[in-house]
Amino acid sequence: MKVLHSLLDISTNDAPPIGLTIGNFDGVHIGHRQLLTKIKSDCLEKGLKFVVVTFAPHPQKILQPGKERFLINSYETRRSLLSDLGVDYLVEVMFTRDFSTLSPEAFLTDYLLIYPKLKNMYLGYDFAFGANKEGGFDLVKTICEDRGIKVEIQPKFEFKNQVVSSSLIRERISSGNLSEVRDILGRNFCLEGVVVKGEGRGKRIGFPTANIQVNPDLIVPQKGVYVTRTCYEGMTYQSVTNIGNNPTFKDTNQIHIETNILDFDNDIYGENLEIEFLSKVRDERKFATVNDLIEQIKLDVQFSRDFLRIK
Repeated sequence: MKVLHSLLDISTNDAPPIGLTIGNFDGVHIGHRQLLTKIKSDCLEKGLKFVVVTFAPHPQKILQPGKERFLINSYETRRSLLSDLGVDYLVEVMFTRDFSTLSPEAFLTDYLLIYPKLKNMYLGYDFAFGANKEGGFDLVKTICEDRGIKVEIQPKFEFKNQVVSSSLIRERISSGNLSEVRDILGRNFCLEGVVVKGEGRGKRIGFPTANIQVNPDLIVPQKGVYVTRTCYEGMTYQSVTNIGNNPTFKDTNQIHIETNILDFDNDIYGENLEIEFLSKVRDERKFATVNDLIEQIKLDVQFSRDFLRIK
């Protein structure tokens, strides 16, 4: 898969015919995958290269600049997931405040119809675009079919009588409902980050932790203790991860992500880790004494070992 910033970056000397779809595809969940798999199959049948047009940064980053913790995946992970689905070209359009004011007609003309061999467009059932999302399927169909471009609308995808969406997944992650997140994503939720120095309390009480610094745009689960797996340098380790404010030691608004990698004592400061969340153990709570906290951590670790043994 080639990552580009304009359809014109596709070689125009021998420009291949293409079919494209548009969207943010945050999370690349089971609804996205069903849609993209169907489009890929149709493109292969018609002899078209498969193009996904998306945006970077995510529009919410520009339209709600104070908003944090909303992306399900990093942009790098999104690229990897889309590549796995057979996308030939990923066009990441730079989303800016000026771009957000474009009319639907201007977006179509300046960003999509500039490509000479656009043959098919595949739109989601709720597709809307342009300033104030004034553009929709009917407008696209009218403009494109006059140019011989076929436009198809794709059906909505439901799971357990709910329309699957990135917003639904964000709500489930925020509430700590990881089993439903796994069902809707089609995989376990993961967080990526860099190990940074903490205050060393975990090591002092016998449970050393890796303090993970993640991109502030990435969503994190509800505060609590989780059974996790940690991937480091291609190896996967059993782990227990705490997300919270360390209320036993002090109350703060800052969220910490601390992972106790079981049976592991390597120095990994500055290294990149991926934390895979499997199940919530308990809510975060304040303990009366450090000894009470230690006893609870022992129970958390044993619960996690038992859970991972079964898994």
